[in-house]
Amino acid sequence: MAPEPVPFALTLPSDLRLLSTARHFVESVCRNLNFDLAFCEAIQIATHEAVQNIMRHAHCGRPAALVQLQIVPLEQGLEIRLFDEGDRFDITCVPHLEPGELRIGGRGVFLMRRMMDQVHSEPRSPQGNVLRMVKWDRASCGNYA
Repeated sequence: MAPEPVPFALTLPSDLRLLSTARHFVESVCRNLNFDLAFCEAIQIATHEAVQNIMRHAHCGRPAALVQLQIVPLEQGLEIRLFDEGDRFDITCVPHLEPGELRIGGRGVFLMRRMMDQVHSEPRSPQGNVLRMVKWDRASCGNYA
């Protein structure tokens, strides 16, 4: 069994002005691993929505709370791990919305689910959550060695 690759990691304070930093980090890693543009954009959108939700909802305006973003290369895809310092959250409790449903807000989880192949959350001890999102690259294999 091969050891798990060391993840690429970025830790940010919970400041919405830093969303572009998270997005550029994801783009850089995806391109470095030779994933195609569509794959990279899907990862960027899902990660942007997830980080934004953490900063707005889990951290509720606490700029000292940290968001840690990890990108783990997989044999044919990527796993995104987001660690927050918020209250317990179960993403399975978020309803699956219909694309045409009129509603203010609430599209972040919808977009994460649409862009990624797997999305789930689990609590961390003593506080916080880890959101795990996986996307498989069916078009071209990333060249992570």
